[in-house]
Amino acid sequence: MRDGARLQAAIEILDQVIAAARTEGAAADTLVQRYFSTRRYAGSKDRAAVRDLVYRAIRELSEIPVSGRAAMLGVEDSAGLLPLFDGSAHAPARIEAGEPRAEVGIAPAWLADQLRHRFGDLFEVEAAALLKRAPVDLRINRLKTADVESIRLALPVASAVPEGLPVALPYALRLSAPAALDAHELLTSGQVEVQDAGSQIVVALCKAQPGETVVDLCAGAGGKTLALAADMAGIGALIACDTDRGRLQAMAPRLVRAGAEAFVEIRLLNPGDEVASLADVSGMADIVLVDAPCSGTGTWRRNPELKWRLTPERLARLVAVQARLMDIGASLLRPGGRLVYAVCSVLPDEGSGQAEAFLKRCTAIETARVALSPAAHGCDGFFVASFEIR
Repeated sequence: MRDGARLQAAIEILDQVIAAARTEGAAADTLVQRYFSTRRYAGSKDRAAVRDLVYRAIRELSEIPVSGRAAMLGVEDSAGLLPLFDGSAHAPARIEAGEPRAEVGIAPAWLADQLRHRFGDLFEVEAAALLKRAPVDLRINRLKTADVESIRLALPVASAVPEGLPVALPYALRLSAPAALDAHELLTSGQVEVQDAGSQIVVALCKAQPGETVVDLCAGAGGKTLALAADMAGIGALIACDTDRGRLQAMAPRLVRAGAEAFVEIRLLNPGDEVASLADVSGMADIVLVDAPCSGTGTWRRNPELKWRLTPERLARLVAVQARLMDIGASLLRPGGRLVYAVCSVLPDEGSGQAEAFLKRCTAIETARVALSPAAHGCDGFFVASFEIR
């Protein structure tokens, strides 16, 4: 593909991304893959170049654009794309006077204001970090091996995670350069899992021990469940719950690969009836992890289109769901049990605001509070708080 054709492909994909953002459709990565699945003529360099154009536009534009063309016109100055709008075969048409151009910025104005409130004088630094591509972190699965050095040497570009994290991660590695690992024996054998350092910190703050009863209330596809299983050494009771059947089904093969299938109980919950579905562990759990649905603002490095999907109304709905899940989690705990609340968000309403509201309505003490961000900690943005129930 010539450069003009690559640009036109990016415009077409962005049209799909914009439509999906307005209708809660597929993620940008999925749409890029679908686009090229029917265009076998595009080589690996073409796909990489188009993907970079798509994600550059998503990262650099504040509001959802009116079209893919308006999106690329919004970034054409910084990307040097102007000569490619030449109307040649397979390239975008020439630019007309007065054409709409998307606005460059970190996020919609209302959301940028929230970020300024969260980061204060560090807003520009943190905003820049949210626009960068995320590194790839790995977690060594101690159900299979604890030999960190052998794992590091077996990986092409692995090194220790950056220092300065609020929790030590002795079984974490970070790839120092991009590498294709999907078919690597260490992953297919379950010896390592891809997991951001921020997610690993969430699990570390749970402090799960062998023999305990632990509930992962919003387990999804099981990334943190697998880490909890390793901390518990396969001893005790670990219940992985969700209301999404598809996500739970995706967990099953991961458990087998990790050697945890005989230890973890997968439980599908009925939306709105979660307490009844967990009546057998009510008041008995040692730890409940509430990795709640959230805005995902802490994951913009990986999913930058999320900023186009979030509205004040959707944020308010998420905050209400988070509070409800915290209350459900608290009801499952024995006296002295620990509730760990986590969101991959950097917004105060989903973080410190939720923690403070929970303390007002529940007899508990806060034992830990950590706010992670890409600039300060080099990982996804998270808010994590741990509470001991009285």
